[in-house]
Amino acid sequence: MAFVDELNLHAKAGKGGDGVVRWRHEKGREFGGPSGGNGGRGGDVYAVAIRDTGVLSKYRHKPIFAAPNGRDGKNQNLVGRAGEDLDMKLPIGSKVTNLKTEQIFLLEEEGQRELLLHGGRGGRGNASFQTSINRSPEQWRPGDVGEEAEFHIELELIADIGLIGLPSAGKSSMLNALTRADVKTAAYHFTTLEPNLGVCFDYVLVDIPGLIEGASQGKGLGHKFLRHIKRTRMLAHLVSLENEDPLAAYKLIRKELEQYNPELLKKKEIIILTKTDIDEGEKALSEALSALSGLKKIVLSVTLYDDDSIKQMRDALLEEIPGEIQKEEDSV
Repeated sequence: MAFVDELNLHAKAGKGGDGVVRWRHEKGREFGGPSGGNGGRGGDVYAVAIRDTGVLSKYRHKPIFAAPNGRDGKNQNLVGRAGEDLDMKLPIGSKVTNLKTEQIFLLEEEGQRELLLHGGRGGRGNASFQTSINRSPEQWRPGDVGEEAEFHIELELIADIGLIGLPSAGKSSMLNALTRADVKTAAYHFTTLEPNLGVCFDYVLVDIPGLIEGASQGKGLGHKFLRHIKRTRMLAHLVSLENEDPLAAYKLIRKELEQYNPELLKKKEIIILTKTDIDEGEKALSEALSALSGLKKIVLSVTLYDDDSIKQMRDALLEEIPGEIQKEEDSV
């Protein structure tokens, strides 16, 4: 099933139940007074944050989320049963925008529950209209219609490490090597068209599809990909030794990050030189290390055809995860 990180959903809260006209039946008095109860309220609609990042793909063909209506009132002044509230389950990291009111809800923690739409109030039964003057009211009121709106859902993945770089830098292969992910890879650009997730020793890694020059202006679905980088805790910037100028390749991506959102440049970043197994790999690696030395960044290297190389790179990478993450892990 294709990964979905953005879509529109239509939601509708429940209608309130109608009030009813009823009469007390007492011995010797056929109409002993009004006893029609009020209707129950309609169900509300909530957004609830869950960990399933793929849940949006299940909603692509769901036309509407509708909370149940309230029940009509009953005899003996009994209020109708309220409609059950509807929980619309969305991934952690979702930005939910009510396109009618422009109100925005951010789902940042598992279990977070935000009220999106109010259900309609129940209508009034004839018992509620009784007065000293009107002792046998025939009036009743229908329940109110629940709120209804279109919502735009935009997911910004929350991960510990974001793998970034030019197309064919080896990000998907890296994710496969470090986690149990089974991401499609091939020897051509843009094999990855959607972000992919994997877990390595309880740390979440996300493979951001290859960025290109102009991504910050939306070229090559740049905005779609760049927004996921905003919520990652650390960046692993992959630079392939197949690039004739590794420093220029590195700077191109950094420029796109800055133009999209300068705050992205403040994230901790590790550079990983990939494909060290190419012809004259040792020479290319030495030249790349020299060219990148002025950046004052941690630079790792790896060939995905060598398990020892992968393990050494993995251990070094995980050691660089920002301290607050390791504190969180220690507290579990």
